[in-house]
Amino acid sequence: MIEKFLNDEQDPKTVEKVYSRLNDLLNSGEEILYIAVQKKPLVNILPDCIAITNKRILFFTPANLGLSIKFVDFVWKDIVDVFTKEEIIGAIFSVKTTNGAEMGVDYLPKVQARKLYQYAQERKEEEREARRLRDLEEKRAESGAMQFEAPAAFTSPFQQHPVAQPTPIVEAPPASVIHEEPVAAAPKPDELTEKLKKLRMLFDNGLISQEEYNAKKLDLLSDL
Repeated sequence: MIEKFLNDEQDPKTVEKVYSRLNDLLNSGEEILYIAVQKKPLVNILPDCIAITNKRILFFTPANLGLSIKFVDFVWKDIVDVFTKEEIIGAIFSVKTTNGAEMGVDYLPKVQARKLYQYAQERKEEEREARRLRDLEEKRAESGAMQFEAPAAFTSPFQQHPVAQPTPIVEAPPASVIHEEPVAAAPKPDELTEKLKKLRMLFDNGLISQEEYNAKKLDLLSDL
């Protein structure tokens, strides 16, 4: 069952562990599309993983010395953008969500990072098209016109000719008035976003490693 996820030199034992965990998490109609496994240059005992399904993207991180595995998932409609950056050793793949959260894994084999990016872009495009169709259907429903019909003529039993009922007068609707909606003030960043920004600043300034950055971010996002 896991052979199709081993075509790009993924570690079989890690894929098997993630695949087993995924089977307990899949919803109805959800299908696994790709699994990528981190490959650190020196010691790669407990690698992070990324799995993509047709409904969401999941980041897996080993915990308790590999005895358990933690995960954070994002549905596609909540993902603003995906990124990949190739470095001398491996590549980084990350996502950005609608609430400003970011999640990524480094030291991915470059071919795996490219596959992740390809699948993610396809899913984002499908989600955009589905959203466009939903908006179109809603607009059509809202613009449906009401039909007015005059009642049929009534024939009196005491008259030879039908007596036409007066035709109701339908007043023309008033001209449409376009109201300009006030521009909503930008919401203030919540506490989680502030913590994520501070964590990112520490990483960008070289005060913490990529692994420390990912682990701390995972802890923050797991409280959602």
